[in-house]
Amino acid sequence: MPQFSIHHVTRYSYEVPVRDSANQIILFPIKDEYQAVLKQQLTITGDPAVDIYKDYYGNEVGSFTYAETHQELVIESRVEVVTKSRELPQDDMPKEEQWEQLQGLRYQAPFIDFLKQEPFAAVDEMKQLTHLEQVLDVSPFAAAQKLNEYVYEQFRYIKGVTNVETTCDEIWKLKAGVCQDFAHILLVMLRFISIPARYVSGYICPNHNGMRGEGATHAWVEAYIPNYGWLGLDPTNNCIVNDLHVRLAVGRNFSDCSPVKGTYKGTSNHTLEVGVSVSYEDGNVQDEAPAVLTAQPVSNNGQEGSDNSWRRYMEMIQQQQQQQ
Repeated sequence: MPQFSIHHVTRYSYEVPVRDSANQIILFPIKDEYQAVLKQQLTITGDPAVDIYKDYYGNEVGSFTYAETHQELVIESRVEVVTKSRELPQDDMPKEEQWEQLQGLRYQAPFIDFLKQEPFAAVDEMKQLTHLEQVLDVSPFAAAQKLNEYVYEQFRYIKGVTNVETTCDEIWKLKAGVCQDFAHILLVMLRFISIPARYVSGYICPNHNGMRGEGATHAWVEAYIPNYGWLGLDPTNNCIVNDLHVRLAVGRNFSDCSPVKGTYKGTSNHTLEVGVSVSYEDGNVQDEAPAVLTAQPVSNNGQEGSDNSWRRYMEMIQQQQQQQ
């Protein structure tokens, strides 16, 4: 069973001192039969008390308030996690029975939330390009893998072209983004064919094999497969999730699983820096590199800046196509 040591740092730097910082953190790995937390150390500027509770989806959530005046807020998590490999679906039930079972989940809790579609204007275009009707000719397991592969092949992995406020329609037009964007598009597709799908946040621990998503929190999707349960699909890397992914939280979308979010009194201009490092444990041997912080400037309106050359290029191409 793989054992990982994960170091996650979030740093907010403000132009001028601020106060009354109230925050919510989801930095506590899920504990179940496939994942165990050996220990965790949480360090926060000012050492505020953290109230930990479980949300509607069963995630451990922490909340705290740092009332003193400060110009920097650092939230640091060090955690040791053991993961266990899981078997893939046998997929031996007739596909017609499986699709019928999925139809029966439409009005059952907790599947209702994971079948509800987010606003998406490009529905007809998506159905045409992805041939959604054709995937119904195979089993839900095979259909989910086909859609996972489609997102991987058709969308370019480019950092900085989107932010947490980017809509599914914007991602669809850009055909580019990062892991959270890939996950949101796959969620839309799976839900359109009546497969319950939920967003997952966590970490990817690829042991230097070149997988996308290192150095930050990662995101993927879990699809509900009849006679099996929740199956993890990583469209960013076109793989089925197993023991190299560490799960933090599940929800309807990114908003439900955001590792850190909050509010404060003071200037809206600040810089957010996030860094994640993962090391492998092998007996008493540990080789941990420090988390490298990547800066994300936040503009006056409180959103991360999204103006960049790739986005401008894509918008220009789309305007030219409309004029033809």
